[in-house]
Amino acid sequence: MTITLTEDERKKLWDESTHTHDCDPASGLEQIFYETPKQLGKGYSLDIEIYPELWLTFDDLEYHDDILLKSPTGQHTLHFDVLLSGKIVSDHGQWGEGYTLICGGGIQNKTICEIKKFQRLVQVNIYMRHHLLPTFFPGKNGGILPELQQLAKDDDWQTVLFPKCTPAIQGVAQQMINCPFDGATKRIYLQGKVLELMALQLAPILENGEKKQTPPRLKPDTVARIHHARDILRARLENPPSSLELAQLVGVSDRTLRRGFQELFGTTVFNYLTERRMEQAERLLREGNRSVAEVANIVGYSHLGLFASMFKRQYGICPRECLIGKKSVS
Repeated sequence: MTITLTEDERKKLWDESTHTHDCDPASGLEQIFYETPKQLGKGYSLDIEIYPELWLTFDDLEYHDDILLKSPTGQHTLHFDVLLSGKIVSDHGQWGEGYTLICGGGIQNKTICEIKKFQRLVQVNIYMRHHLLPTFFPGKNGGILPELQQLAKDDDWQTVLFPKCTPAIQGVAQQMINCPFDGATKRIYLQGKVLELMALQLAPILENGEKKQTPPRLKPDTVARIHHARDILRARLENPPSSLELAQLVGVSDRTLRRGFQELFGTTVFNYLTERRMEQAERLLREGNRSVAEVANIVGYSHLGLFASMFKRQYGICPRECLIGKKSVS
């Protein structure tokens, strides 16, 4: 049997499960302990606030049925995940069994994650606002390191990475689960291990960022496939495929698709889609016979605030101003 859950349904089940919320007076750590919802399986999840706006989560659970978790398009926080047991497969890739996960801050595309039943999932997660990155890994003048800019997006698609799970990463994650201390020492110990775990996962990104390579030219067949991908996006502005789905439709890898768009069109897949959507939105608004909400829906935005932000970013005016005839400033 397979249980399909939306993100809201999953959150509701966990919120309704048995849980305790307390603050350890000795360490000052705020903790929330959840029992796995009985409808889903057995085990627990423990959330600990290590720094303000930075949470550490320990999961040790097992589902009785296959789980499909559907997440909608929307803003997403930065997180680092390490699975010590089991695996999870998503539209973007797999973590567990040799790989970890880094999900950058930004806009998450609609995603489906699959978790198989009767596997023990032992996981360490770090959740944080991406604006904290310069605090822990500062660059020049206290700003964010250039190599980490891809993890700190606001109105752009988030970056999803799957660094290899090294013995060092496994060791630190296990040490965090088996923390031998209590009180203030526990807090300091876990704070240090959080930074160590993030640094180990980020190491390949920082190393690769120092190597400047010129990508090879695309083959004629690949160029044709990238142009086909562009045509698919233009035809499906309201309900576009994900980057991975688009790559599969035209027969290239997701990496080749992204590189091809950058080389051929000088932009990312996300930015190309957004620009075409905003162009269509402007034409519809100028016609004056549809509301802003109707136009947003036609071009694929259910969230009016996000639509307005994207539109103003491209044209310098908000959609309502465009509707009443104000000229674009850019």
